[in-house]
Order: sequence, then C-alpha cells, then structure tokens
Amino acid sequence: MKIRPSAHRVSPEYMFKFNTAIDRMKRLPKDDPRNFMQQANIHCAYCNGAYDQPGQGTLDLQIHNSWLFFPFHRWYLYFYERILGKLIGDPTFALPFWNWDNPKGMTMPPMFVDPKSSLYDKKRNQEHLPPAVVDLGLTNSTDTLQVVANNLTIMYSEMIRGNSDANDFMGQAYREGDESSAKAAGSSERGSHTSVHAWVGDFKDQPSGEDMGNFYSAGRDPLFYCHHANVDRMWTLWQYFLPSNKVPDKRITDTDFLNTAFLFYDENAQLVRVTVKDCLDNLRMGYDFERIDLPWLDYRPPRQSARAKINRASSAAAPKAATLFPLTLDGVVRFQVDKTKKGKADESLVLEDIKVDTTKLLKFDVFVNDEDDNPGELDKAAYLGTYAQVPHKSANNNSSTSSIKLKLTELYDDTIVVTLVPRHQGPGVTIGGIKIVENPPAPAAGS
Repeated sequence: MKIRPSAHRVSPEYMFKFNTAIDRMKRLPKDDPRNFMQQANIHCAYCNGAYDQPGQGTLDLQIHNSWLFFPFHRWYLYFYERILGKLIGDPTFALPFWNWDNPKGMTMPPMFVDPKSSLYDKKRNQEHLPPAVVDLGLTNSTDTLQVVANNLTIMYSEMIRGNSDANDFMGQAYREGDESSAKAAGSSERGSHTSVHAWVGDFKDQPSGEDMGNFYSAGRDPLFYCHHANVDRMWTLWQYFLPSNKVPDKRITDTDFLNTAFLFYDENAQLVRVTVKDCLDNLRMGYDFERIDLPWLDYRPPRQSARAKINRASSAAAPKAATLFPLTLDGVVRFQVDKTKKGKADESLVLEDIKVDTTKLLKFDVFVNDEDDNPGELDKAAYLGTYAQVPHKSANNNSSTSSIKLKLTELYDDTIVVTLVPRHQGPGVTIGGIKIVENPPAPAAGS
C-alpha cells in the first residue's frame, strides 16, 4: 500500500527522490506521452474546451464544476504517480499532499520554493512564498491569526456544515449532451480547491494568472499535483471518516456517473481506459494518506445571538430581493429573502442563474444575518459559503451559467437578510435570482 505523505513532513531523502522523478519526467522526449508538458496538457485538454463531446456536435467537454471533478483528478494523479515511480525505479513512490487544511501546512511546502529544484515554478505569486499563510477565503486579510481562523471555518463549512446531500459536496450531474457551461461545482471544488489555485497563480505579472491560476496552465506547476493530492484526500475524508449524520448516504449510484470513462497514458506509455466506478475506493487503488490531525473537524462557528435576529436598525431597511434581481454583482449588496416557513426548518439558500465570464477569476461570499458587517472575518455563523471559479476558456463564448445551494444551519425568523461580498475586482458576475427552498428528507444510509 502506497502512503501519500504530508508535504511539510517529508524527509530530505524523499525530497531528493521526488525532485529526481520530476527532473527525469521533464527530460523525456517531447513526443513521449509521459513527458512533463504532455502530462500538464492533459489538464488543459479536459478542462479548457479542447475536446468536443463525441456525437454531440460542438458541445465541449469540461470535467470541472460537476460530479466528474473528483474522479477525473483521482485518475489523473494515479497515473502521474505511477509514471514518476517508474522513472526512478520505485513502484512504492507516492505523491505528497499539501495539507493546507491544517495550520502547520498552511504555507507553500518548502521543497517547492528552491529555484534550483525541478519542483520550482517561477510563475507563482511571489508575495505568497513562505512564510505567507494561504488565504482560503481570498479575503486579503493581513491578520495571520484571522486568516487561519477563516481557513478552519471554511473547511468545516464545505466539508461538514454546508452539505445536505452528496451532490452538494461532489458537484451536480453532468451527462452526455449537457452544456458544459450549465453545471454546478460542489462545495470543496468551488471553495478551498479554487482558492488555492488563485492564491498560488500569478495574477500580477502574468496575463491570465499562470500557472496555477488558470486551467490551461495549472498542470505546468509541480505544486498542482501536490495541491490536488490534498483535494483527493478531502474526498476520501468526506467518504469514509467524517460524521454521516449530515449526509447519511454519500454514494452516487447513477449509472451515468459510474460508467463515465477517461483515457490516460500509464507508466508504460500505453493508452488505457478507466471508469468512475473503479476509482471510488482509494484503498482498492493501492494508496492511502498519512494521518494528520483535522483541526477543522469541530471548528463550529459560535451561534448568532438572540436566536439570530437582526438587531441593527439598518437591517430593517434592506430591500426585498425581488426588487434587485437580476443583479450585477459589482459591490457589496444586502437584501431580505423570505423563508419557506417561520422558525426552525431544514432549508437551503439557492442562488440561481449565476452568469459569469469564464476567463476571469471570480469569487463572492454569502453571509446571512451578519451582525457586525466585517467581511474579512469568516469565523462566524453568519458565513454561509462561497462561489468561485478558476479562469478558463469555454466554447460557449466564454460564458457560464450555474446555480449554487447553501445549507442554512441556524434558527431564523420568517425573513433573513443576505449579504453578498465580491472578492474579485470589477464586473463579471450576474445573478438571476435567489430563493430559500426546503430540503427533502435525507435518505437513510444504504437505502
């Protein structure tokens, strides 16, 4: 069994081995499918509108923002890892994971910042080299302790608090014939996953956030695979180790999901076809992760005061949502939304028809009944969740329309006040509507 190690805890011997493997991958002939750039281009091809869906005309293929996100990247890393092991003659070699969900791992792993190393990539945000702490909220806060608190809150929210069914975490269905621009990412993909891409990418000196900050170039940074090893770890944790009372049944049994197939080159440069149903269990694939503490597991934000009633007089003046939507989100906006029923209920907030320019880094956060109006602080019950995207091209005029569902977890009156806080600069997001829906009863596990 291969054990993927925490990138911050590896030995000098491991770093030498990993550096050697990447160096040899970069030295392979350019036409070898195992070559570093050939491997990087896999992500570009599947994620940047390069392929059309077979038999579907000009409908492009996009494995992000849907239930294919986790399975595709799991297989991608699986073969990448095997290729590296083959190149150094070590079949036990395992990729490291960047455990940005733990305070001790919230800086860029040291082995990636040596300019003489094959793991180095100059196209990174130079302001975010160690000792800078990764900002999973992209709040630009300069208070390191607040950033860490925000990060732990985000992890608790996207892994536990904010999901009412499997698709809320995994992403929405994506079937043959579906528009690639009309899907919805799960909580982890649009949350910590996207933020790390954006935080590492160089949006200051590169035209499109290269390398990590754009889908077409992300695979050119060796740190990408370390980042996605932790994303894959999040899927494993969610499947097998996290409390199941929120989502009793975490399986997706739809055959359109299970039978989806991908093509990859293996360690022998042979083209192989693999399916989603064969990657649902990492142990059966022959690898596991080093055990690391999960400080976010019980990082519940404190409940809002006075049964979450809005105490500030200005809240009563917030306009009704119906008077504002459709809404172009170019600044902070605050409005009232009616609940499905008075008092405690199992409900979700749905933001509909979110139309975005896919070529831009876009992100906005959602707060409910925020009492202090400090958008730099996410460690509070008012923080509900986020929408975010990594820049990429789309065959649909670089435009995408989707919706997100955020689980309401507090006790509210018959009306709540929602605050939307954009983290990006300038235009790029239009929201068609917003509503509160009652969640269907959760099925029992195994039913």
